[in-house]
Amino acid sequence: MFEISHARYASVKNDILSGLTVALALVPEAVAFAFVAGVNPLVGLYAAFMVGLITAVIGGRPGMISGATGALAVVMVYLVAEHGAEYLFAAVVLMGIIQILAGVFKMGAFIRMVPYPVMLGFVNGLAIVIFLAQLEQFKVTDEAGVSSWLAGNELMLMLALIVLTMAIIHFLPKLTKAIPSSLAAIIIVTGLVLFFGMETKSVGDVASIAGGLPDFHIPMVPFTLETLMIILPYSLIFAAIGLIESLLTMNLIDEITESRGKGNRECVGQGVANVTTGFFGGMGGCAMIGQSMININSGGLGRLSGISAALFLLGFILFASDLIEMIPLAALVGVMFIVVIGTFEWSSLRILKKIPRADAFVLVLVSGITVITDLATAVIIGVIVSALVFAWQTAKHMWAEQSVDENGSKVYVLHGPLFFGSIRSFNDLFDTKNDPDDVVIDFKYTRVYDHSGMEAIDSLAERYIKSGKKVHLRHLSHECQALFDQSGDLVEVNVAEDIHYHVETEAKSK
Repeated sequence: MFEISHARYASVKNDILSGLTVALALVPEAVAFAFVAGVNPLVGLYAAFMVGLITAVIGGRPGMISGATGALAVVMVYLVAEHGAEYLFAAVVLMGIIQILAGVFKMGAFIRMVPYPVMLGFVNGLAIVIFLAQLEQFKVTDEAGVSSWLAGNELMLMLALIVLTMAIIHFLPKLTKAIPSSLAAIIIVTGLVLFFGMETKSVGDVASIAGGLPDFHIPMVPFTLETLMIILPYSLIFAAIGLIESLLTMNLIDEITESRGKGNRECVGQGVANVTTGFFGGMGGCAMIGQSMININSGGLGRLSGISAALFLLGFILFASDLIEMIPLAALVGVMFIVVIGTFEWSSLRILKKIPRADAFVLVLVSGITVITDLATAVIIGVIVSALVFAWQTAKHMWAEQSVDENGSKVYVLHGPLFFGSIRSFNDLFDTKNDPDDVVIDFKYTRVYDHSGMEAIDSLAERYIKSGKKVHLRHLSHECQALFDQSGDLVEVNVAEDIHYHVETEAKSK
C-alpha cells in the first residue's frame, strides 16, 4: 500500500514539476510563433494555454504537449497579411471542425502508412527547424528596427550561459532526480544572471506576456460563401499540418515510452482544442515535439503534466509575468538545444550507406523539405516517393513458369502481383503469335489488385482470341473474380461467363 501511494506521489510530483518546466519553455516559443504569424504575442500564448489544456484532458496521448507551433505559423502569416487576424480565427475554427471529422471517420489510422524513412526524415527535419528557430535569439534589434547578430562580450556571455544550462541539464540527473534538470537549469542560470547583474537578453526583451483571461470572441468576418472560399484552403492546410505533426509526434513518444496512444482520439482532441481557441482569440496549434520531449525527459508521462503546463502558463500570464520576463533567453535556448540533440536521430547518419538508396534519398528529402517548406508537404511528398519506389520495385517481381501439358496446351504459371505497375512485365511474358491454340494462365501464385490488372488480362485475352486461340484463366482468387464481377462494363469481356475464355476456380481445377 505504501509503495503504491509513494509511486502515485512520485508520478504526480514529476508531472507537476515537468509541467512547470514545459510552461517556462512554452513562453518564448509561443511569443516567437505569434510574431511569425503576424499577430499579437497574447494570441500565441492563449493558443498555447487552451490547445495545451484541452488536448491534455481529452487527447489520445498522455504526456504529449500541444500549443502554438512554427509549422502552422509559417502558413498563417499569409492569411493574416492578406485578410487580417479575424480571418485567422475563423480559419482555426474550421480547421478544428475538419480535424474532428478526421477523428470521427477514423482517419488517424492512415498515419500507419508513413514509412520509417519518412519518420526519420520528419524527426531530423523538425530538430533542424527547432535549432534554426533558436538562432533568432542571437539577434538584437536597434531603435530603427534593424536586426543584427550579437557580437563581442554579449555573444560570449550568451554562449557561456547556454553551455552552463546544457551542462546542468546533462550532469544534474547523475547527482539527483528530485527535480527536473531543465527546471533546475533555468532557475540556477536566472539566479546567477540576477545576482551578478549580467547584461543579457531576457524574455521581457522579446515581449510582455502580461494579460487577462481570454474572452469569448466570435470571429468578426462576414458569414458568406466568399468568406468560406477564402478560409477553406487555409483550414485544410492547417488541419493537415496539425494532424500530421501531432500523430507523428505521438508515434515518436509511443516508441520512447513503449506504450501506445490513440490516433483517432487525438484527432478529435486537436479538433476540439482548435475550435475552442478560435472562439477565444487564439492562433490554433498542434503537438509540439520539442516541448513533448522536454516533458517526457523530465518525467512527465501523465495527463497531469500537460494540464499543469497549461495552467502554469495561464498563471504566468495573469500573475507572474514580471518574474517570467526576468528569465534569460540563454537558459531557454540551452534547454531547446538539448531537445535538438535528443530529437535528432544521429543513428540515421550512420545507416545512410547501409540502407537502400531509395530509403536514404527519402530520409534526406523529407528532412530538407521540412526545413524549406512545412511538415505536411514534406511527409506527403515522402509518402508519395516511397509508394512510387515500392511500386517500381514490386513491378519487377512479375514472372512466369512456362510448360506444355499432356494435352499440348501452353501453361503459364504466374508469380508476383498484377497491378498498374507490373502490367508491362505481365504483357512481356506472353508470345501470342507462337503459342499453341490452347493456352492456360494459372494465377495460383499471383493476385489481381486493381482495374489496370483486369484490363491487362482482358487485353491479353482479346489478342489470343484475334489469333484464333482459346485462353483458360485458372486459380483466380475469389477476390479477383469479385473484381471482375463488380467491374461491369469497365471490362469488355466477362471472364466468368464469356465463351471465348473462361475461369477455372480452385475447386473446379481439383
